[in-house]
Amino acid sequence: MLPSSLVKIQNIAMIFHSAEGETVALKDFSLEIQHGEFISMVGPSGCGKSTLLNILAGLLKPTSGSVFIKNQKVNAPTFQVGYMPQSDQLFEWRTIWQNVLLGLEVQKKVNAKTEEAAARLLKRYGLVDFKNAYPSQLSGGMRQRAALIRTLAISPEILLLDEAFSALDYQTRLVVADEVKQIIVSENKTAILVTHDISEAISMADRVVVFSRRPGSVKNIHTITLSCQGNTPLKRREAVEFKDYFQKIWKELDIHV
Repeated sequence: MLPSSLVKIQNIAMIFHSAEGETVALKDFSLEIQHGEFISMVGPSGCGKSTLLNILAGLLKPTSGSVFIKNQKVNAPTFQVGYMPQSDQLFEWRTIWQNVLLGLEVQKKVNAKTEEAAARLLKRYGLVDFKNAYPSQLSGGMRQRAALIRTLAISPEILLLDEAFSALDYQTRLVVADEVKQIIVSENKTAILVTHDISEAISMADRVVVFSRRPGSVKNIHTITLSCQGNTPLKRREAVEFKDYFQKIWKELDIHV
């Protein structure tokens, strides 16, 4: 493995067994991800994108193949990975501050140093004035920011974003995606986003991985190079090359078939 490779996915296959038979979700899936990269993953429904995230997080053991993070094989849940699912999963009975500390509580790492770091994140990303508020008192965008801060508070190497913005209305989704990308870049994190939104995938990513139909494998990988002023997701959508990437990826998905 190259020294700069943070993640190496080697020939992953995943087969689920049920009373009705077996379902091959992933087959011969391989990919390398470098430190600081933002990877978007798109593909037809049921092609194994979320399954792959669960394998990366150590929540599922693949039928065959291996995942390595920093040259260490992933065999179980690892604190090197932070997971953001479709909903923000903030506990309504806990304040924003209590929610932010939740991951640290689970890891039994709440102390003066980690609390100070969490407080800095709240201040840096505009939620310090809401630390004693409850989730129901925040907008959807602010809730998602709080969920991201909770994930960052445990200091993961990698962030997994599974349709992390899908519960938001379209306008809020654009703004929050912009904010989240800038936070991830400023914190120098590596991120993997699963999304059904091709425009979102292109606007946020250094590379877009296109999945084949089930069983999922790598159909194509697009390195995104856009000529635009500013590198935020909103600005990237204005690039003249944006629609070309969109058309290429749309055709590769074969959604119309």
